[in-house]
Amino acid sequence: MSVQCGLVGLPNVGKSTIFNALSNAGAEADNYPFCTVDPNVGVVPVPDERLPQVKELAGSPETVPTTIEFVDIAGLVEGAAEGEGLGNQFLANIREVDAIIHVVRCFEDEGVAHVAGSVNPTRDVEVINTELLLKDLETVEKRIDKVGAAAKKGDQEAAEELSLYERLHDHLSEGHWARSFEVSEPNRSLVDELFLLTEKPVLYVANVDETALPDGNEYADQLRAIAREEGTQVVVISAELEAQMADLEPDERRLFLEDAGLRRSGLERLVHAAYDVLDLITFFTADEKGAYAWTVERGTRAPQAAGQVHSDFEEGFIKAETIHFSDLDEAGSEAAAREAGLIRTEGKDYVVEDGDVMEFRFNV
Repeated sequence: MSVQCGLVGLPNVGKSTIFNALSNAGAEADNYPFCTVDPNVGVVPVPDERLPQVKELAGSPETVPTTIEFVDIAGLVEGAAEGEGLGNQFLANIREVDAIIHVVRCFEDEGVAHVAGSVNPTRDVEVINTELLLKDLETVEKRIDKVGAAAKKGDQEAAEELSLYERLHDHLSEGHWARSFEVSEPNRSLVDELFLLTEKPVLYVANVDETALPDGNEYADQLRAIAREEGTQVVVISAELEAQMADLEPDERRLFLEDAGLRRSGLERLVHAAYDVLDLITFFTADEKGAYAWTVERGTRAPQAAGQVHSDFEEGFIKAETIHFSDLDEAGSEAAAREAGLIRTEGKDYVVEDGDVMEFRFNV
């Protein structure tokens, strides 16, 4: 499945530096606002130490990781919802992504300009969040005007929708995000079709200098307090450090991380955190061509997972021979796992678990 995460934040917070390190796509990262006008898209492999093991255990010749897309969206400024800077264009780009990766400057550097003149994560987050809320209020107000006209003409369905949208408008006006708006399941589609910016899950990135690794600093602590209140996560990253590591060989990168006191790179932690906020899991397949990782939402049933591999698999689904990676790894091979009775036959109602290794049977 195609998953997009949008990197957003104020200008000069390190978004493009992080994006470049993620994808090596070469987005400009100059020290002035709006150096990124068109969103840059990078397709990034999802690191998974289980995939090489699946390859070895299944005797496959190569690995094919699952991927996630990151979109580098130009910096927002105060007034973006009214078109300040290139606000309307940037906010439209955010509307198209599945999750928001909010990069916040948590470092001091006189050589890198800050649009507000000082480092203050709490203020900076509020600026971005306010612009997203204002844009959503504008969207809801337009819908209220549309259904309100129909309601005045006696359309009962429009009147019920109007009541819902007015309640949603009040919710947003109080500073609450759309994702915390309580709505009955039959009416959920009426909210979803608005594609509200504040309905998207958010992950915060504290961009610190190298000396603040691995735990961050007082600025990162400000961001953690905000994230706790919103029920999300903070990933502490040094964008400059990640940029330095981007072109290193794996062994050199490992030594670099050890010197910085890190077990995993910030980018790897960012990718996995993005998976968490989107509630995604990974399952595997393997054959004579390769071992493959696949992305699905948590709660996906076996036929729909099969459809990620090939649409014919979902349409003609019969069953899925399934074993969890940990059981396969312990058995040492597919043959040993089969002999030990560890491979299960699952039907159409089976809910796929993270780490499942599956072989689908289907009618052509």
